[in-house]
Amino acid sequence: MDPSNIREKIGRFRILIIGRANAGKTTILQRVCNTRDNPQIYNSAGEKIDLEVLTASKSRELHDIHNEMVFQSNPGFVFHDPRGFEAGSQSEFDKVKAFIADHSKETKITKRLHAIWYCIPMDEASRSFTAAENKFFSQCDTGSIPVIVLFTKFDALYDVAYAQLKKEGRSRKDAKQLAQKRAEETFANGTQLKFLQNVRWPPRGHVCLPNMNKDDANPGPLIECTAGALDDEVLERLFVSTQQTNLEICMIHAIESTLRKHLETTASEGHETMIGTLGGWFPHIQAVRVSILV
Repeated sequence: MDPSNIREKIGRFRILIIGRANAGKTTILQRVCNTRDNPQIYNSAGEKIDLEVLTASKSRELHDIHNEMVFQSNPGFVFHDPRGFEAGSQSEFDKVKAFIADHSKETKITKRLHAIWYCIPMDEASRSFTAAENKFFSQCDTGSIPVIVLFTKFDALYDVAYAQLKKEGRSRKDAKQLAQKRAEETFANGTQLKFLQNVRWPPRGHVCLPNMNKDDANPGPLIECTAGALDDEVLERLFVSTQQTNLEICMIHAIESTLRKHLETTASEGHETMIGTLGGWFPHIQAVRVSILV
């Protein structure tokens, strides 16, 4: 596939975001799409759902897993958000499992599910893994679709670490300075990662996301982790070029995947072709003809 036509032929990058209520899912999507606005929601027929006219009795319609959530700031992403199944509801789990199975078998890449983000909030670290998480990671084979675990509200662990340091006799100033490092070290050796390492269907990666409710929150680690989990170069290029929050990631992938191959090959492609290929990694790049004088 011509790299310059990837977005034109595939369209949008499709992500299923899973997690219990109040896991910070919407906030994370807003950060990824660089907006404070709420998404527009479309049903499976492509019809926009008018949120203002929905009655309370129809609230389930908002969380139909087949609905598409799109942010105007970046329509290149389409998200699916099922109703939370943190209570271990078998019917809700079956819907998610069927959705993943159906979209993993799609012959058209435009309809295929490209990645899964599973959100686990850390403000209740003692119940990080409920019946829903146990069921998902032990019974749901996602095939080639990469799963990334997002430990959201990770800054809640900073408060726990601060309290521990104070109990150990540290001053307020020292405890505040050391809290983040202590929290990260404790987490790295904690039960959450050990659980994920021993499940039947482990995730492709994980990322810790603190303070995502702040204006300067950085979704970069999530972007990097997701890009690294994609084993299809076409999808990797689509994802990297669709995200608009981290130009550095575009540059890294363009150099490592395209420029390096160009420099190493003896049958070098033309300069115009190479520049067009490099441009495919960058968001909002329009194809232009470049004349190079040698």
